[in-house]
Order: sequence, then C-alpha cells, then structure tokens
Amino acid sequence: MDKLDRIHTLHKLLRGRRTALPMSDIRDALECGDSTARRTIAALRDRYQAPLDFDRKAGGWRYDQHDGKHPFELPGLWFSDAELHALLAAHQLFAEIAPGLLQAEVAPLTERIQGILARRGLNPDQLARRVHLVPIGARPLQPQGFALIAQALLQRRRLRIRYRSRSRGDTDQRDISPQRLTWYRNNWYLDAWCHSADAFRRFACECIQAAEALEAEARACPEAELDAYFASAYGIFAGAAPHTAVLRFSPERARWVADEAWHPDQSGTLLPDGRYELRVPYGADRELLMDILRHGPEVEVLAPPELRQAAQDLLARTLARYAAT
Repeated sequence: MDKLDRIHTLHKLLRGRRTALPMSDIRDALECGDSTARRTIAALRDRYQAPLDFDRKAGGWRYDQHDGKHPFELPGLWFSDAELHALLAAHQLFAEIAPGLLQAEVAPLTERIQGILARRGLNPDQLARRVHLVPIGARPLQPQGFALIAQALLQRRRLRIRYRSRSRGDTDQRDISPQRLTWYRNNWYLDAWCHSADAFRRFACECIQAAEALEAEARACPEAELDAYFASAYGIFAGAAPHTAVLRFSPERARWVADEAWHPDQSGTLLPDGRYELRVPYGADRELLMDILRHGPEVEVLAPPELRQAAQDLLARTLARYAAT
C-alpha cells in the first residue's frame, strides 16, 4: 500500500466512525509500522486540512466535526488504486458493449484516471488488452442521440422523438416521458410513458431517428408500475404475462438450462431421470419460441397447447423450406 492509498484508507476509516480510532487499529488497517502511521496521520491533518484530533481520554484519533451536517471529504478525484481500476473497468466494459456512446463526455475523466494510475507506476493500458466483449447482434446507435436521451432521463425531462417502427415500417412523432434505459441482448431500449398513446411503451434506441428535449417535466411513474408492465412478460416484450410455458429438457441439456435465468418468476424441477422441467411466464410468444427452438431436439413444449402447436408449425415450415430446396 503506497502513501496515497494509506491516506485514502485512513480517511475512510475515520469518516464513518463516532468513536476514536486507536493507533493499533490504524497500523493494522494501513499495514505499516508506528512511524509510517504517524506520518500518514500528519499528512491527512496538515496537507489536506482534515479536522483530525487525538482524543486522549478515548486513546485514539477521530474527526472533530461538531455539527455533523457537512462531513469532511478529501478534495478532488480521490480514489484508491482498486477503485480507479474498477472505474476504468466499468468504462472499458461500457465501451466494449456500446462503442462510441458517451465517449466525448467521459473522455476527460478517463484521461484523468489514467494519469493518476500512471503517476503511481500502474499500467492503465492493461484493461484494453485484457477485457474483451463480443456484442453479437448489436445494432449501431448515434452517440449524440443517446447522450441526449440519457440526459433527459436523468434530468426528468420529456422528449419529443421521431421513431421508426420496424413492425409497421412507418415513422411517427411522439412525446414521451423517459423512465429508464434497458440493456438487453446487446442493444439499448428506452422504457417510457408515451403521451401520444397514453400508455407505457418500449422503444429500441437505434430506431429513434431524432430527439428533442422539452421544457415540461417527465411524468413520474412508480417503480412497481414499471416492473409490472415491463418485467412481467417474457424477454423484451412488455405487458401482462397471462400464460405459463412448461418446457422439458433432455438430461444432456438440463445441465446448462438448470442454471439459466429465463424469467424473474420462473420455476424449475430436476426430474429423477435427469431431465429438467422449466415453467416460464409469458405474454407474446415470439421471443420465447426463438429461445425454445435454439435447443432443437433437446427440448419439448408440454404446455400450453397453443404454444406447443406454434412450435410444431415453425418446425414444419422450417423443414418444408429445406425440402423445397
């Protein structure tokens, strides 16, 4: 642990305490001897003007803050090496899954973090070489539009968007109240209250062709309402989930599927013969069918009858396509 890390660690120890901190505890936390611990105390008190006093009666050090309303904080960007690496890792992960998004906004912070690590003799370039994600199926976004959406979301402002619907093939204008951004299967979606439809809607961010922040405040929607609408149905499709799919997987595939999360309210049973039975709530069946059919002959749809029939129809049409060629 270097000098800066010791100062940072000592500050964190003192900041959350009401009782005095004995020198023995300081030495243990800083992993150093008595003289180094005293130099760290002196640096925190004299260089950073921390309200640090020795309480003779209690036999330890403490922050002297009588009102407690404005606790002392170290100035500037002050993190330990581990926290700096964690910030860089988070930035690297975000850059991998969404290249270019918010790059201009976070570049100054990233450069500052890298400079601090470099001055401490650490190599910030390791992350780019050691962390790699492969976002298969990701659809490209406009960084400027995404930044405006994120800003309106956090500032609780309404947006006026021009949205291209893939299912209908048309484009229309809507006023929406952004509620939250969702990263799902390598793409970004915006959950919002649509004032044009007077209902919740989920928008694929890459289909938002233009966005304008409005002066009006966004409509506040309780988390419970958002979860009930957006998290109940299966996958990216929103709405109620009145059906329950019952799927039975072979023993070979059960070893994987038993550890997978298909839905927050799913339930599963490992059968005596090694097969695995999974029950999954759903509304629209389109995405669920895609997930079922990727397991090929290792899965069977048991219920409900309409889902079983839909799977049979898809398989029959697929076979017919190959037979025709």
